[in-house]
Amino acid sequence: MGTFKSDTCSSDGPNAARSAKLEWAKASRKFYMETHSSRNASSLQESLTNLTTGVDISICIVTYQACDLLRDCLNSIYEHTHLPLETIVVDNGSSDGVAKMVQREFPEVRFIQNDHNAGFTRPMNQALTVGQGRYLLQLNPDTLILPQAFDHLVEFLDTHPQVGICGPKVLNSDLTLQKPCRRGESRPLAVLSYFSGLSNLFPKSKRFGEYLMSYMDEDVVHPVAGVAGSCMLIRREVLDQIGYLDERFFAYQEDADFCFRARQAGWQIYYVPQAQIIHYGSMGGSRVEPYRSIYEWHRSYFLYYRKNLAKDYFFLFNWLYYLLMLLKLLSSLLINFLRQDKFAGSRKP
Repeated sequence: MGTFKSDTCSSDGPNAARSAKLEWAKASRKFYMETHSSRNASSLQESLTNLTTGVDISICIVTYQACDLLRDCLNSIYEHTHLPLETIVVDNGSSDGVAKMVQREFPEVRFIQNDHNAGFTRPMNQALTVGQGRYLLQLNPDTLILPQAFDHLVEFLDTHPQVGICGPKVLNSDLTLQKPCRRGESRPLAVLSYFSGLSNLFPKSKRFGEYLMSYMDEDVVHPVAGVAGSCMLIRREVLDQIGYLDERFFAYQEDADFCFRARQAGWQIYYVPQAQIIHYGSMGGSRVEPYRSIYEWHRSYFLYYRKNLAKDYFFLFNWLYYLLMLLKLLSSLLINFLRQDKFAGSRKP
């Protein structure tokens, strides 16, 4: 992976291996573009179908100071996806040369440039609103797409019309499960069990393991309350019915809120482990602006709880829970201040 510390995006990579990877990705993209624009007899029917249905999947990415990570992500998309697709990248005013990199190496990508860091939710809505695909995919730039991951997700939604949203099995860089990729409802008991460590002590307990659904087999397809916004495939009809992401969430919890609204509207949400990606995590804006990211995570959970869950609990309990949220925020800021490597969120393997 490209280093995150550089202020400018490297051009062709630091070594021969990376150069070879880049050339392979370029060849894959050329093959993709040729096979999906061909007018020869063998592809005429597919071309006519594409004219009437549009692209299958609109891949929507928000990036901030993550140029090298974005390059690797885009390379992996074109290398490992065999569907008609479009890619939309929204940049939050980065100074790392990402605009030039995308223009030079990925001219097929639609690039939208913001002049400041607008967070995640609003830029993601910018991408979602211009996407033309039957399905729309939220994707983080610090990800690598493994073979046919998106093909599996699209096939799953194609064959399960009652499912409005699905997500893949998300892996850490050591290929272990990134547990937040499938989630139960983040009610107080589930959240407190997670942060207190009870979910680790009793991982097979549905009562204590609800937040990350650790009691479920990670290699089995199953319904969930939500999937991670790092890679979330959405049926267009869901957006038509419930609208776009709630921009009151600057970043974080917008995925949980969207999944909650989809479930309220009658859609099912599924975890599909046959589709797999790697997510490095804590490598984008959460490392560039760690204190703001920590604040925004806690603020977003407060908004999510107050908007969707607080009505189910007695007001005195809610006041106590809000106090616990504040204490959690202060402790997270203090821990980050004291450690040398500063970032928001948990450290990924």
